[in-house]
Amino acid sequence: MAFAAKIITRSLSTSATRQAAIKHVTVIGSGLMGAGIAQVAAQSGHTVTVVDMTDEILQKAKGSIQKSLARVAKKKFADDPSGGETFVKETMGRLHMATDPKQAVGSADLVVEAIVENLEIKQTLFSLLDENAPQHTIFASNTSSLPIHDIAISTKRLDRFGGLHFFNPVPVMKLLEVIRIPETSDDTFNSLMGFGKAVGKVTVQCKDTPGFIVNRLLLPYMIESVRMLERGDASVRDIDTAMKLGAGYPMGPFELCDYVGLDTTKFIIDGWHKKHPEHPLFQPSPMLDKLVAEGKLGMKTGEGFTSMENKATCDKYNNLATERNLKTALGIQHKLVDARLHRMLINK
Repeated sequence: MAFAAKIITRSLSTSATRQAAIKHVTVIGSGLMGAGIAQVAAQSGHTVTVVDMTDEILQKAKGSIQKSLARVAKKKFADDPSGGETFVKETMGRLHMATDPKQAVGSADLVVEAIVENLEIKQTLFSLLDENAPQHTIFASNTSSLPIHDIAISTKRLDRFGGLHFFNPVPVMKLLEVIRIPETSDDTFNSLMGFGKAVGKVTVQCKDTPGFIVNRLLLPYMIESVRMLERGDASVRDIDTAMKLGAGYPMGPFELCDYVGLDTTKFIIDGWHKKHPEHPLFQPSPMLDKLVAEGKLGMKTGEGFTSMENKATCDKYNNLATERNLKTALGIQHKLVDARLHRMLINK
């Protein structure tokens, strides 16, 4: 019994040490998501290196992180302004900026990628990082729509690869989806879960399924709402109202689609459809394709689904929806939207 207890104690100690070993974090990408991930990591005591293409981009990100920290400090240290100042100063002191990813991963325990949703670009990046990062370094992608395994195969460390899907704004949103592929080792997975908890997130685990949990459920719901509109079943306003008052959702599906961006929604559903062409939930929407082709992308352009009600264009689309061949009526043009415009589904 004493021997068994010793083995168990040693095992628990080793596991805890491995989880605690994540002290140095490298975040690739300093956009909204990357900056947010860097902030929560630095806030929780990690040394963080943020990597992007130019010093100008990095300084802009650094400024946004400092402003965000000031807001956190104002709330967290409402009765202790000097404590708030110390909090911001110490957190910023743990942040470092770099333009060379090869050097930036040299001492990293964890690398989190938060760049454009383009599989080839991510694969190229991770292949480069794999050649320069220490053997113990864990790799993670913040992708919201691409398969983690498809990204991981560009490296020789599939057992040290997983997904960390944060939600925007990262400092505020409590959820973190932790994704494991079949090759992800238990040590790696436990370390990722431990990191998520260390940065103050509520972690949920999921297999490498399209969209993971949140987006896998949310995107088909949004697309089905568009299909209801295409069929003329109900208006934008009535569908949104029904889901807010009947289901208790804070936003209707069309409000959410406009908020996320119609181009982002299209990009994700098109990607899923390409990989799973027979899946009924992943079928493209002619109306969505039409609006994106016209440059009506939601809040970012000022025109989208919810503006259709105010501009009397909704009737036009509803009338078209009653025709037998909606795709022909709308004159669909399938265009590849610039991947650099595509942000995470819930993130923008």
